[in-house]
Amino acid sequence: MSNLDLLHFEQLKTEVQNRFLENHTPSSEDISKWKGVDIMYFQEDLLKIAKGNISEKTFYTYFKTSPLTKLPRIDMLNILSVYAGYISWYDFKKNHLFANEILKENESLIYEDKENFTVSETISPTFSIPETEQKNTENFDEKENEISILQNSVSENQIIKDFSEDYSTYDTTKKITKISWVKKYLWLGISALLLIVVTLLGFKDQIFSKEFTYRFIDADRNTPINDNLEVKIQKEDGESPILFKLKPNEEFTYRTKSKSLKMIVNSTFYKESTITRNLENAPQDETIELQPNNFAQMLFFYTKNIKDLKRKRQELNNLISNNATIYQVFDNDTYGVETMNKQRYISLVTLPTTSLENLEVIDTQNDIYGKLIMIKFRIQQNENK
Repeated sequence: MSNLDLLHFEQLKTEVQNRFLENHTPSSEDISKWKGVDIMYFQEDLLKIAKGNISEKTFYTYFKTSPLTKLPRIDMLNILSVYAGYISWYDFKKNHLFANEILKENESLIYEDKENFTVSETISPTFSIPETEQKNTENFDEKENEISILQNSVSENQIIKDFSEDYSTYDTTKKITKISWVKKYLWLGISALLLIVVTLLGFKDQIFSKEFTYRFIDADRNTPINDNLEVKIQKEDGESPILFKLKPNEEFTYRTKSKSLKMIVNSTFYKESTITRNLENAPQDETIELQPNNFAQMLFFYTKNIKDLKRKRQELNNLISNNATIYQVFDNDTYGVETMNKQRYISLVTLPTTSLENLEVIDTQNDIYGKLIMIKFRIQQNENK
């Protein structure tokens, strides 16, 4: 490549610019200042006239860079020359010779564009093919015709070669052993997977659940509850609650998969307590305080104490409301429940009889002033009689 070639290319860019300006009005007449829509319209016009295309990268490389140190590929030079109205790049140079410039008739032009493609040689559709290449092409066409004739001939006239091989000595022992090994371990894998699935289904409650332990103590005395307790678990899905009965000083253990817990704790001598826990971050071992029902404990104390009957009657009269409802529960077949008034109950529990040792207060309720408005009790010795 000579400096004259670069000068010819600058001439070609000027003629390409003038050709485009004949039918278009870009943002600038200078081709080096075209961008965006101008380049897009130029690409369409080049494809329409010269049947070729130029990328935006190539346009920026060779039309917007100055000074140039290399030429585009020969095929791009031919396309731009055709767009400017010439047969080829050689024809363009031939019509723009500088002083003392000589062009060879059979000059072969090869240019490199290291950024886009490797070195190549392109023949324009308008170029003539040499006689030697025409002969080679004719020979290739004749051979192609012979092949097509053979392919279209009747199959009965064709010779078919037998490519069968003798496999009588082929040893299949290793192949069979490998297949057996794969089957064996495949079944072992399937069996192990089934065992895991069955185990998960059978023990999913134990695997995916947590166990929580609760101990209940007296809030005033900080001592274990020496009384029977009832723990009622409220279900989240609307099912009936589950009732657990605890003996004195017994811990409550509960296993669940739920994320929350709501339980109601009842006792004769302690106030009803509703306890809720978020089990995602709650401790699995916890001690819970229960508030004592002082009136129920006083009632129990006065009932069991047989000393100073006059003082005992006075205390019970102050403790129990005049409108209290008092129930005596019977577990035998003859009686179910019997009611009595306040004075009769006081007379019953203040008589110095041995039956009072078996008197058990089942439940009590207080009014807003703290007085007892409901008492439920039973005497087991009387029921047996």
